[in-house]
Amino acid sequence: MAKIKGTIVVDKERCKGCGVCVASCPCDVLKLSAEVNGKGYPVAMMANPDACIGCASCAVICPDSVITVYRQKFE
Repeated sequence: MAKIKGTIVVDKERCKGCGVCVASCPCDVLKLSAEVNGKGYPVAMMANPDACIGCASCAVICPDSVITVYRQKFE
């Protein structure tokens, strides 16, 4: 069976740092970074990218739809 690896892309300038995506991630992949965007908000980032399974829970729960999830199969 093929393994699926996920990755996310966050629109940093639109992220308001609410942290809902961090709380919704079942694999503890996300965290809020020390880096801030132009509005002064911390942005979501992948703290543990190898654990991402591409479930898209973060993208579904994001109130501003700033997260895009990509999934790739590995044999």
